[in-house]
Amino acid sequence: MITIFDSHAHYDDESFNEDREQVIKEIKEAGVIGVLNCGASMDGARFSSKLSKEYDFFYAAVGIHPENATELNNDTLKELRELASNEKVKAIGEIGLDYFYEENPSREVQKRVFRTQMELARELRLPVVIHDRDAHEDTLKILKEFPEVKGVLHCFSGSVEFARECLKLGYYIGFTGVVTFKNAKKIVEVAKEIPLDRMLVETDCPYMAPTPFRGKRNRSDYIKYIIEKLSEIKGIPEEEISRITIENTKRMLTI
Repeated sequence: MITIFDSHAHYDDESFNEDREQVIKEIKEAGVIGVLNCGASMDGARFSSKLSKEYDFFYAAVGIHPENATELNNDTLKELRELASNEKVKAIGEIGLDYFYEENPSREVQKRVFRTQMELARELRLPVVIHDRDAHEDTLKILKEFPEVKGVLHCFSGSVEFARECLKLGYYIGFTGVVTFKNAKKIVEVAKEIPLDRMLVETDCPYMAPTPFRGKRNRSDYIKYIIEKLSEIKGIPEEEISRITIENTKRMLTI
């Protein structure tokens, strides 16, 4: 059985409300040895911290996603700092920029909130989990402003060139089920290029389910299909991809 560390999940999502405990039991039995549950809102950050206390193989990232950027104020920033005092909170995230949706907060608000949370990560000496959608240039600019901060570009969607720039800054690249999709040429090219010691695997569950579950609710044990695809791209055994991505995740999160 392949062992798995899911470097990005959202088991706080309401789609797990009916059977969360059962799913978590099943993924553990299926070889999942670690999950980083990432907050995307204040409620998500609180729930992620709670899950990390309830399940021995769960860890948490706390932060505010760009689509919820207006949630950040002095009080919520203080609460994020307090949540991060839980020893199982291992990162600040999911933070970043999302220029895809018109209804998201303005770009200026997103950038201000992103910088504030990067500053928090620097202060707390924690890695970051970066969300970047249609905002590669501004994301890179802000990452460069905080050279002491490292982390992962989660659900990577950029070019090989952008990936190289992120690697230079010391970041990891997160691969989701998208790499298994038939039309996923760009991310396959990135996977060919990225050194093994900088790759992480993730579900972003309940989203991004890999083929053959595309369109269905995702869960951490489905990472075996991502590992299978990366094994094919890299030409090395699945067990090796599993071992290296677990080591990389533990190194990034200091576990």
